[in-house]
Amino acid sequence: MNDQLDPSVHEWTKYERLILFDGVCNWCNAWVSFAIAHDPAGQFKFGTLQSEPAQRILRDLSLSTTDYQTFLLLEGGHVYIKSTAVLKVIRQLSRWWPLYYVCVLVPAPLRDVVYDFVARHRYQWMGRTATCRVPTQEERDRFV
Repeated sequence: MNDQLDPSVHEWTKYERLILFDGVCNWCNAWVSFAIAHDPAGQFKFGTLQSEPAQRILRDLSLSTTDYQTFLLLEGGHVYIKSTAVLKVIRQLSRWWPLYYVCVLVPAPLRDVVYDFVARHRYQWMGRTATCRVPTQEERDRFV
């Protein structure tokens, strides 16, 4: 998926790189912590899929507003999901993580089979919290 969002409708298109994630998913929160730790330049901002702006985006993309099976990457007004979003994020991280971008050579439908498997089992493997992640004082400027 590579959809363009209308900036007049979606206020979050003003951010160059914004990751929207399931705020109650422990797996997703670990992924956000990982991304923050490997993004020393602070390229990425973060928001939860449970927030009202994210809910509008999900509705416009005809994605579920309650059963979050993917995170979204908003980049330059475009929306990326599933394995494509993961690879686009990894490509921007520090150290050797961008080397994994070579996985983009695998067709997206095949990559997404693995992504979907993890998405279906993430709560079972790592659990969930009762409320969305609260950023630390140091992280606060990275969250919208």
